[in-house]
Amino acid sequence: MDASYVDLADAAHLEFDYMRWLRIVLRTAAARTVLHIGGGACSLARALAAEDPTGRQEVCEVDAEVLALARAHLGLRRAPGLRVRHAEGRSHLAAQPDRSWDAIVIDAFIGAQIPAELITVDALSDAARVARLTLINVVDDRLARVVRDVMSALGAAYPRVWTLGQPVGNTIVAGCTAAAEPDLRRVAALAAADPSPARLTVGVLRSHP
Repeated sequence: MDASYVDLADAAHLEFDYMRWLRIVLRTAAARTVLHIGGGACSLARALAAEDPTGRQEVCEVDAEVLALARAHLGLRRAPGLRVRHAEGRSHLAAQPDRSWDAIVIDAFIGAQIPAELITVDALSDAARVARLTLINVVDDRLARVVRDVMSALGAAYPRVWTLGQPVGNTIVAGCTAAAEPDLRRVAALAAADPSPARLTVGVLRSHP
């Protein structure tokens, strides 16, 4: 997939806008331990590990052939702060201890569709249990229904949800929670065809009182 683009000379380089936006959200939330569900060539996880090798990036990728290809041709190697697992995302998420990660990034697809089991109320409730921040990349050929389902599930998993932008085109849906109080979690859901850094940053900053 195109989204597995990696720069073999600069692991911190992210070619695609949506990955740069996800990195902006993670940086703003100071998320240094991140569980990535769906890996491909592990582009985002590798970029984050290159920036912060003392953090923790764990990738679970269900397709062993994809990982083999990434290791053989796309420079995927052992690196400080990076762990790659051949694992099924939903069961791996369910097995995580409470509050064991700063953030979860769900960027997984089968063909042009997000696996349905990753965006149910139960799955996102597990995400809310495990991490204070959840980001979901939604580029799906069932776009309108999937965005509605994701927003509904986020609303059930998190007490507060707000949206920025319109769910059209190359859509990003991101859940961003802030620990303003021990029992307060907020979600910022971003859905825009091409959100500018300014719009995205404003949305994230507004989620942190």
